Parts: sequence; C-alpha cells; structure tokens
Amino acid sequence: MLTAHLPSGYIAARLAPRGIPAAMPVALIASVLPDFDMIWFLFVDHGSIHHHRYWVHIPIFWAAMAAVTLPLLAWRGWLSTGLLFFAVIFLHLVLDSIGGGIMWAAPFDTRLHALVEVPANYGHWIASFILHWTFLAELAIWIWAYTLWQTRGREVRA
Repeated sequence: MLTAHLPSGYIAARLAPRGIPAAMPVALIASVLPDFDMIWFLFVDHGSIHHHRYWVHIPIFWAAMAAVTLPLLAWRGWLSTGLLFFAVIFLHLVLDSIGGGIMWAAPFDTRLHALVEVPANYGHWIASFILHWTFLAELAIWIWAYTLWQTRGREVRA
C-alpha cells in the first residue's frame, strides 16, 4: 500500500465500538506507525534494505509487544484502546501484504510474502504500483473512508 494506510485507520476507528477511549487518534497513529521506518530507510540506509524487513514491519515483533502491553493496559482500564491499536497495526501489515510483502513467518523464514507481485513495468517503482490493478484496493479504501467521513454525525445508533 502506498496511500491507504491512514484512511484504513480512519475506517477502523469509525467501525470500532463506541466508548473506546481515544479511538480515532490511536487508530490513525497505529495505521501509519510501521511506516515511520521510512525515515531510517531514506536517511540512514539510503534504500539499501527493503523497509518491510525492519522490525516494525515484522508481525512477531508486534505480537510480542501486544503480549506484554495488553495485560498492562487491561490493568489500567485501557484494554479496548490497546486492542484497537494492535488490530490497526496488523491491518497495516495485511494491507502491505497485498503487493509489498511482509515477513509473516519471521524469524523462521525471512521471505517477504505478498498476495500479488507487482512487476517493475515502469521507470519508477511508484508508477509501477499506481498503474497496477491492485491500486484499485487503495482507491476503494479511500472511497470508503471518504463516505464514512461524509456521513459522520448523521448515523443513528440504537
């Protein structure tokens, strides 16, 4: 995914049960948090290692973090917020698995697993992603988020 992580976080927050403390900011931060590794990727590694190989894109890291953090959050009464945070982190990883690849079996297997391989058919990798049919999933997420945003405050909940 190139652009749909933030709107996917918005969708997750809007679809989450009411009453979750700080649901929207937590979901929005979690939706893009794994991609903060781009700072290291661009300015330190200079693109020498695919950023999906960094620890913030490895599911077992987040599973371990959840195993440690969720009991503490439950003790403090923030379990629902923590569950939303980690659910959105994993949503980020699932979305990256469509065409980008994630090391789902790490540390036992370090291959990047992707649903679809996006070939480098164009001069720049961004063009290859935007002009690939999988980009329609990103557009659908944006449309869904926009539709939810347009209807905010109008829905009636029983």
